[in-house]
Amino acid sequence: MPLSEHEQRLLDQIERALYAEDPKFASTVRGAKLRKPSRRRRIQGIALFAVGVALLVTGVMLPKLAGIPVVSVVGFLLMFFGVLITLTTLRRGDQGAEEVDQEGSRPSRSRSSFSQKMEERFRRRFEDE
Repeated sequence: MPLSEHEQRLLDQIERALYAEDPKFASTVRGAKLRKPSRRRRIQGIALFAVGVALLVTGVMLPKLAGIPVVSVVGFLLMFFGVLITLTTLRRGDQGAEEVDQEGSRPSRSRSSFSQKMEERFRRRFEDE
């Protein structure tokens, strides 16, 4: 049975409040970090890719050692890992940026009042039953 719009909004508010009040726990539960990935990691991936391309081309021009193009294979592996680092950083960046933007826009005072309101609603529900 799907949730109503009101229930979905309440659930989203509770989730945001949890992320705001305890980011370490929220990141553990979610399995991702709250911060944006560093720009340095992206640049490292791109630089690794560029070095890999240079080694690949250099390996093609150099004579082969025992019939195996060692420099070209190393260049290809560096290119592969450079692309891997860059792509994983970009994917994490898209997810992390949305979460940080949503949470960073609210003042800290409203966070505590929100949690107090939710606690009060929770108490009222159990008192009414």
